[in-house]
Amino acid sequence: MATKKTVSKISDKLISVNDNFTVYMYDNGYMFEISGKDSTDEWPSAKILCNTVEDLITLIKEAAEMDRT
Repeated sequence: MATKKTVSKISDKLISVNDNFTVYMYDNGYMFEISGKDSTDEWPSAKILCNTVEDLITLIKEAAEMDRT
């Protein structure tokens, strides 16, 4: 049985992003969700769990620096 690759950066899943994202706050961390285009020209969403605010800020910075779709 194959296991899924762990996604820890937006660029692990997307090559360009939409102009918005959502952050969910949970008791034990955060979930960052953003949509965009992947390398096969499909439109998936990336949902990435963060344990700390610093990890969340890193994802926000990465999204701001990526190409927009």
